[in-house]
Amino acid sequence: MGGVGVAETMRGAVLDVLPLARTKTLPVSDGGEGFTEILLSALGGVRIESEVHGPLPGQKVRAVYGITADGKSALIEMAQAAGLTLIPEGQRDPKVTTTYGVGELIRDALGRGVAGILLGIGGSGTNDGGAGMAEALGVRFLDREGKRLPRGGAALLELAAIDMSGLEGRLKNVACTAACDVRNPLVGPVGASSVYAPQKGATPADVRLLDDALRNFRAVVLAGTGMDVQRLPGGGAAGGLGAGLAVFCGASLEAGIEIVLDAIRFDEALQEADLVITGEGRLDEQTGFGKALGGILLRTKRAGKPALAVVGSFRGQREQYLGPAGFHDLIALAESPADTDAAMQKAGELIVRRTQEILTRFLRSASFHQAKGDTISGKD
Repeated sequence: MGGVGVAETMRGAVLDVLPLARTKTLPVSDGGEGFTEILLSALGGVRIESEVHGPLPGQKVRAVYGITADGKSALIEMAQAAGLTLIPEGQRDPKVTTTYGVGELIRDALGRGVAGILLGIGGSGTNDGGAGMAEALGVRFLDREGKRLPRGGAALLELAAIDMSGLEGRLKNVACTAACDVRNPLVGPVGASSVYAPQKGATPADVRLLDDALRNFRAVVLAGTGMDVQRLPGGGAAGGLGAGLAVFCGASLEAGIEIVLDAIRFDEALQEADLVITGEGRLDEQTGFGKALGGILLRTKRAGKPALAVVGSFRGQREQYLGPAGFHDLIALAESPADTDAAMQKAGELIVRRTQEILTRFLRSASFHQAKGDTISGKD
């Protein structure tokens, strides 16, 4: 069930409890799934389909990106070409997956004469520092013998030089922005490999190898360009694609959720609302690195509006997500971590039930005795 479907399901559950409530659904994305569709809906434009390389060696996929109505900007979702959902579970291996197809999408957009490219870089199945993307745009990654490296994150351990002489020249006249779903640095304990590679199929040994490979990538980039990508907040996004886009495309790295919330005029809708109900598949410590719920919560707190969260599951204790700096209330589809898989099998039914439960609980609390005005239900 995608973001739009989840938001509408939550809206129906709200109306079951409060039939006369005025509601507004605002599907959101932090740079991952739904990024292109949500921005095209807000800004207007056309969808472009292109066959590109997928994340696995030899894989081809049909990827969709957007061109805004004025023809000036491309809206690219990296997950369309290199997303985790494109990789069968038994084949997930960030040592070999590549962002090459992302570069092909950028090149296709450049051929259409755009002046700006906005890339959502969440939901990746890769850990190659954006090297695959850059290779598709003409960059050569070489070992100590001057031979081209194979694609994939592990190969960067052998990187000795980067030849940017063939880099796509049209990039010089195009403004690139990377919409990051996290603010992690490239390497280290909270870097791309340590935090996110395990969910992409990496073993503990793989994580160490991939972190070392990105450290070597950082060192070679620093020596060749003078840019220290470790200093970039969000450089570790999408397995280091954030860093790669900054180096090879001159991209600025911005919080994806902030870009989307501005595009859908979230603050305007928030001013008319009494309550926000939002959600996420999984709530954990990554939320603090720039995930969707973190951005939504920040704005609701700033506006002085209560926020309820309906999530698939959460890590740790429920209380750590509540209070003055957190949500007014939180509920999960799964009763316990062990029940997560079973809960996902009947997610639609549980979203309705849990939304009804948390809203009823809120209405009975001392904080709010009757519904009035608008309720916004947003879902990534």
